[in-house]
Amino acid sequence: MSRKNIITIGGGTGSFTLLSGLKKYDINLSAIVSMADDGGSTGVLRDELGVLPPGDVRQCLAALSDSEKSLRELLSYRFEEGKLKGHNFGNLFLSALEKINGSFSRGIEEAKDILKVKGDIIPVTENEANLCIRLKNNKILEGESKINHSNLQRIGITKICYKPKITANPRAIEAIKKADLIVIGPGNHYCSILPNLIIKDFSQAIRESKAKVIYNCNLTNKKGHTENFDVDDFVESINKYIGRDRVNYVLFNSKNPNQNLIARYEKQEGVRALVHFNQAKNPARKFKLIKGDFLSRNQPNYSKADKLASKRAFIRHDSDKLAKAIRLVGELDSYKSFIKGII
Repeated sequence: MSRKNIITIGGGTGSFTLLSGLKKYDINLSAIVSMADDGGSTGVLRDELGVLPPGDVRQCLAALSDSEKSLRELLSYRFEEGKLKGHNFGNLFLSALEKINGSFSRGIEEAKDILKVKGDIIPVTENEANLCIRLKNNKILEGESKINHSNLQRIGITKICYKPKITANPRAIEAIKKADLIVIGPGNHYCSILPNLIIKDFSQAIRESKAKVIYNCNLTNKKGHTENFDVDDFVESINKYIGRDRVNYVLFNSKNPNQNLIARYEKQEGVRALVHFNQAKNPARKFKLIKGDFLSRNQPNYSKADKLASKRAFIRHDSDKLAKAIRLVGELDSYKSFIKGII
């Protein structure tokens, strides 16, 4: 049986989680990474050095590295004092490699060699990507960090775009063309997922691809962004920006977290914590839902210097459970003779 070409699309912690599980399998793995991040250490480096955002790529490198544990930990180390307080070593490392090599992509290739990375890491664009959202009151929110902390739902969205317009990385387009499976998410819907899909030539490549498309549905809703979203709402939004119904399968967690975690999340966010699925809502839906226990039992530890720690998710997917389910979907065609269907 030939090795599957599996492409992941996303950014941030969601990509780290997904890739950490998938790298354990004998597959051709490529991570296509959002370039919209402009917050925290990444934002400072973008402003002061004029580099492309290293944060999301750094998380992918850490996930896919087969180097010694100490080197992977170094990549994620965040300074807790002095003038570098809040900066992540991996971000500085990638920014230096970009400067040395004259381009962000060449810097990533060198980092992959140093860190013994299994798989490919492809920025979705090589252009400077400044994410913008126009609200229904005609106010324009500029920058991923500002968007991330704004209440988009209260006013409503009319347009998501980049200023100026950007094009997809040709390598990202080529990866989509060769894909057997395209895996979207999990991740921040408006700041990590959609920033990839609004790039016209990239979404066109997904529309035209013959690959199966899997969406790892988020576990929780985000205040001001996806309050009260259910599975169908997420899929409808993703299909809208791709330009047609392309999501074939959705992985949906059916295992509730500890009630203390749910209460903590709802107190912090002020919204209903968990994303739900309503079977009766849309009998004509075109995707297949795969329910399962995809929940991680481990709690993340954040550095004291991480200014965004209080905003980061603590109800998370389990890397290995997601990876196993994705591999199952990838092999479904081999078992059509006796598997009658997934609802």
